[in-house]
Amino acid sequence: MYQSIRPFQTALIPLRTLHYHVRHWGTPSHTEAPLVLLHGWMDVGASYQFVVDAFSEAFVQGRHILAPDWRGFGLTQPPAGNDHYQFADYLADLDRLLDHYAPDQAVDLVGHSMGGNIAMMYAGVRPQRIRRLINLEGFGMPANTPEQAPTRYAQWLDELQRCEQGTLGLKTYDSASAVARRLIKTNPRLPQDKADWLAQHWAQPDSQGQWHILADAAHKIVNAQLYRVEETLALWRAITAPTLAVEASDDSLSQWWQGRYTLAQYHERLQAVHDCQIAIVQDAGHMLHHDQPHAVAALIESFLART
Repeated sequence: MYQSIRPFQTALIPLRTLHYHVRHWGTPSHTEAPLVLLHGWMDVGASYQFVVDAFSEAFVQGRHILAPDWRGFGLTQPPAGNDHYQFADYLADLDRLLDHYAPDQAVDLVGHSMGGNIAMMYAGVRPQRIRRLINLEGFGMPANTPEQAPTRYAQWLDELQRCEQGTLGLKTYDSASAVARRLIKTNPRLPQDKADWLAQHWAQPDSQGQWHILADAAHKIVNAQLYRVEETLALWRAITAPTLAVEASDDSLSQWWQGRYTLAQYHERLQAVHDCQIAIVQDAGHMLHHDQPHAVAALIESFLART
């Protein structure tokens, strides 16, 4: 199994009726901005371990690195079952986490996938709180039209009912090895040793030995509200932090959306960010921080050192 170079510590922070689980490395500093790492959908903060291990010693010295589990993921579980999640809650959670860990400092913010979308939104809402911003494959969604609203709300209502009936659950596995195989099936580039390590943090066994993904099944319910590109662009235009948009060499958008949303359209949207660079990680797919952690770590270090 993968052996981590920099062991993490954990904390449970009382926050908005939840106990928020945060992995962290290093200690708070008044000279170096905290580095906050935001994971994606159906993932956990532990997902960043490989990147943290790949950072240089000079970079991590004196720097506090934080990787929370979003609400309903990992070990941040609601006290009572949720039947759906709203995107705005992630912004409020992040705001309170920064109040706790960096009340008087701007932070360096990195987000992957869903976490990248949250990071971009938050940087537009609270621009003064972000020193540098790095978005790892947080592309946003295809444009919707108002005419889609009736169908979307109907879908949301139907999926709520399925969740209440218990028919929207997540698959369980008979062993940690089976969880690791599931991770490799999703990402064939993931080495076995890293898959075995991630499986221990991505899932937990119950009293019968069945392994459950550490995610609330309600996350599978579609967002009731349509994705509004105009609103996203307004948020992105409000970003003041220098921004790095990182893509994998595999074109995830083409695979997901089959022409409904393309990299060219994403790049056009990025023009709304006044100071934005684009970087590409070669030989990597959507989970680029697993596929090429040293390349991702090097990009983060270089960009955060920018004057």
